[in-house]
Amino acid sequence: MSRHTVSAARPLVLLGAALWLAGCAATPDGAATRPEVSDRGASREDAAPEASPTAPLMPSLFFPGEARALTAWRCTPAQDLVTAATEEELRLWSAHGAYRLPPAVVASGARYQQGELSFWNKGDEAVVESDSGRLDCTRDLSQEVLTRRQRPGTMFHARGNEPGWVVNLASDRPEATLVLDYGERELTLPYRVTTLDNDEGRMILASGRADTPFRLRLEARACFDSMSGQPFPARVTLSIDGEQYRGCGQGIAP
Repeated sequence: MSRHTVSAARPLVLLGAALWLAGCAATPDGAATRPEVSDRGASREDAAPEASPTAPLMPSLFFPGEARALTAWRCTPAQDLVTAATEEELRLWSAHGAYRLPPAVVASGARYQQGELSFWNKGDEAVVESDSGRLDCTRDLSQEVLTRRQRPGTMFHARGNEPGWVVNLASDRPEATLVLDYGERELTLPYRVTTLDNDEGRMILASGRADTPFRLRLEARACFDSMSGQPFPARVTLSIDGEQYRGCGQGIAP
């Protein structure tokens, strides 16, 4: 088992508290539940020899699971959500975290529930409810998830705007390719993991070379491209050369 896991104004607090409670909901026997961990990095059969460093494991909710698309929802009171749905589960990202909800019985539409938190959608409308309140949501943009076929050899892809930048993390080794300044500068550097918090869905990477420092912070949170509005399951902050770049990213399963 790997370590891929889960874990503004008044409306943000409303859902943030509700989702936190749902993420830690108790099972019928009283035990607290946590999303399972699953390996989204290179398979052990395909991994490099034991003496060579391999790509680290990542929190599972950097990934859309088996879903084929990511969907943005605009909600009232004001809050934006991202979902990835299959018949087996709904992955839900908010400004406060990421959550996995199993399906529940419903007469029409599709409903998912974990503890007091539920997501029920019919067509382009959805209702998110918890013991703290309710959000009424409307479907916005959807986009197909990134795949290894589109980006071979990449385990995590991130990008941002103004100036345009891209980061790709290799699937078979701890190596990051940084494309900066609208593609004018490209660096391929080793990295090390300085923070890995599976419960919170957070990971921080640092350069493995003292002469070219950088820091990459990844968080499982709802994220929207600042130009296109496209939804993503992770917020990304890149710090390099005294500058800080913000954008969105997605884990890419094998």
